[in-house]
Amino acid sequence: MPVETQILRVDPQNPEPEAIAQAAELVRRGGLVAFPTETVYGLGANALDEKAVAGIFAAKRRPADDPIIVHLASAEELNRVVASVPPAAKELARRFWPGPLTLVLPKKPVVPDLVTAGLPTVAARVPDHPVALALIREAGVPIAAPSANLFGRPSPTTAEHVLEDLAGRVEIILDAGPTPIGVESTVLDLTRPVPTILRPGGLPREALEEALGEVRVEDKPVRGPAPSPGMLDRHYAPRAPLTLVMGDDHALRGFLARVAREAAAQGRRVGLIVAEEDIPALKDAPAVLQALGSLEDPAGVARRLFSALRVLDALGVQEIYARDFGESGLALAVRNRLMRAAGGRVLRV
Repeated sequence: MPVETQILRVDPQNPEPEAIAQAAELVRRGGLVAFPTETVYGLGANALDEKAVAGIFAAKRRPADDPIIVHLASAEELNRVVASVPPAAKELARRFWPGPLTLVLPKKPVVPDLVTAGLPTVAARVPDHPVALALIREAGVPIAAPSANLFGRPSPTTAEHVLEDLAGRVEIILDAGPTPIGVESTVLDLTRPVPTILRPGGLPREALEEALGEVRVEDKPVRGPAPSPGMLDRHYAPRAPLTLVMGDDHALRGFLARVAREAAAQGRRVGLIVAEEDIPALKDAPAVLQALGSLEDPAGVARRLFSALRVLDALGVQEIYARDFGESGLALAVRNRLMRAAGGRVLRV
């Protein structure tokens, strides 16, 4: 049954106590609250209340084999949901929490199986956003929160994106403006012999390698219960079919210009996701351009990615071609999101 969605605007640095108290009370009562983190907006519920967590799955139309990250107010709260905390987890928490790093560790029985897709591990993190931390502290419970969007859609980086997908499905949206990072957290599995990134995200692989030494990346799509969110075949996808294009810059630009001309000749409207450096070669292309930023600024590219996908949806393009931005720093997370959004449609030119 639809609910009335209330938007509470809060200061991103010093959130108003009355708004936080209202949202926290709703969480304690088993309701859903959308709130900002430093990565994207999350759709939160009491992580220890299975019925409340089921409400997340229903609101998002999310499959039960996709687990949910548990958000904590501090590293000290990790013991509430994790059965054992190895030295590596303590060191990573010391270095990177609060921050865009999620750790996969053995779970305690108190965590409902619905949160973890029935697996014996739980994904947990401490977000680096004053609003998120205030909400978790005031609620007094760990908060399970995937991205606050309909399942499979581009993740929301503004409250407007949340409302676009979840109006009538969530009771309160805490609106603190755009999220600063714009892609989800990095998910690191510490239950394996070698620490393994299951989902590249807001903390670069290079930072983890500096802290731990060898770190593997294993973010290929899985079928069945996934150890991390964001590992299913198709995710983060706009309505128009998207193709990821990989290759050297000269070949990429020539291919995108040609695709745009051919599509226009056939009466099709094409969207192109490009870098600032591509614009001179594509300025006359008959396409809707979304420049995410410079190839030298992968953090800026990541911050604008999901918003650009939603803009192209709103403009009604019939197909989207996105250039690859590489794999250095946050560009690896951008590549991961574009590959998932493409659902396997990857061209090398």
